[in-house]
Amino acid sequence: MLNDVQFSGALPHSGPVLTDAYTLAARHSRRVKRLKIMLPLIALLIGTIFVAVSVVRAFLPENLQIENATIENGKIVMQNPAISGRNKQDISYSMKATRALQDIVHPDIITLETIHAEMPVNDKLIATVEAASGIYDRGRNTLDMNAPFTITMNNGLIADFEAAYLDINAGEMETKKPIAISMNGGSIVAQTLRMTDKGRIVTFEGMVKVVVDPKTIRKTAN
Repeated sequence: MLNDVQFSGALPHSGPVLTDAYTLAARHSRRVKRLKIMLPLIALLIGTIFVAVSVVRAFLPENLQIENATIENGKIVMQNPAISGRNKQDISYSMKATRALQDIVHPDIITLETIHAEMPVNDKLIATVEAASGIYDRGRNTLDMNAPFTITMNNGLIADFEAAYLDINAGEMETKKPIAISMNGGSIVAQTLRMTDKGRIVTFEGMVKVVVDPKTIRKTAN
């Protein structure tokens, strides 16, 4: 899925301009090793986000188990909505929220509050999503994660977002707020993230910092 990752402004130096060819080559080599470790991490994260969207698509009144529903301020308010099932690989998934609000005038728009989801990324990886809220527009096929959310995987990956906006049809995701991704052996933090070309290109910008355990680099080199 992921062909290119860009680190705009990553690891800036404050000293004199380096002109020594050997030093430049060494720095490039270290960065390549970091990328070899971080690329699979980022690809898994992207896969998790789009799996989440596929579940949210089904998170509409006709598919939900709900305790009760009322009408408030022009919206259908559903208490404790939940959905569960199995994917094509017969692996179970589930999503629940404290409330789901569907606009009566614009029924394609549904807002979820206090979301908890458990979703398979593949036959071995399970992702857990905890989010304060999200707005799905079925007509535009967009998902606005307008509050902090965390994605945790059973392989040790943890991704913390303050917000994110996904355009599913365009295959794009963007957040202009800080993110932090960590896993066993490495981490990356940045002020913004933009994903384009259906996840093939991911750009991190703004005070980007990549940290990789030297032991992990040695294992990758072997």
